[in-house]
Amino acid sequence: MHTGMLWFDNSPAQLNIKIQKAVDYYHKKYGRTPDLCLVHPSMLEKDQSQLEINKFTVRPYRPVLPGHIWIGIEDKN
Repeated sequence: MHTGMLWFDNSPAQLNIKIQKAVDYYHKKYGRTPDLCLVHPSMLEKDQSQLEINKFTVRPYRPVLPGHIWIGIEDKN
């Protein structure tokens, strides 16, 4: 993913709820449903290298700051 939307949520809510809010906003704003979410590794469980939520991929990516979610469409090339 080269282009996406950066979403900040430092609430105590669970990660899947934070992601769902970001997905809903992204869909409303851009008219497309995102399929990839990049988060700081500290936001996932220690043994998780990737998370799947309803055909939606969540991956750790160290450059994303804690509390932030980078969401968008995965590049197919």
